[in-house]
Amino acid sequence: MEPLVKHMGIAALMPRINVDTDQIIPKQFMKRTEKSGYGKYLFSNWRYREDGTLNPDFELNREEFKGASILVAGDNFGCGSSREHAPWAISDHGFKVIVSTSFADIFFSNCFKNGILPVRVSADALASLSDEIEATPGVSFDVDVEKQELVTPGGTVIRYDLDGFRKESLMKGMDDIDWTLKHADKIHFFEEKQRQKAPWLWNC
Repeated sequence: MEPLVKHMGIAALMPRINVDTDQIIPKQFMKRTEKSGYGKYLFSNWRYREDGTLNPDFELNREEFKGASILVAGDNFGCGSSREHAPWAISDHGFKVIVSTSFADIFFSNCFKNGILPVRVSADALASLSDEIEATPGVSFDVDVEKQELVTPGGTVIRYDLDGFRKESLMKGMDDIDWTLKHADKIHFFEEKQRQKAPWLWNC
């Protein structure tokens, strides 16, 4: 997982509410065991027409949003099933930050485990960001994880809450496995003691 300390990127606006995980990554594409390779299927039902060509009516297909790494979305983003493939697809597509007034709890947690920063903002703040994107399509926002700030060229400064452990994990680029491996010596010590006390457990 790559560290996320500061990020500046194009902000894309997708003002849809209740975007569920089956729209983020439709179930028919969940056939891979790796985290990579899902980006091309992100929002597939909306992004493509039946003949496989890009749907010009879908917000994220706007030319101004090409290469966007910050997604400004509507309320209750990431609802539905708990599939971790959803943040995998978002990350693989190139999004580093998602801004919304609210997120489904499991999706919110899964974002941090995959190096994505989900930023909760007020309805007024979201409206301000949306207005700036519409006024200047292709505008870039600055996100500072350490300061817990999002800053726009128009002068909007948004402070957001961030749990201390999740903040450290993002800044160090560490997921749950990385944190576990920091205690590899203690795990090995426990295993050796257990092997001596109950050797039959290790004869499989």
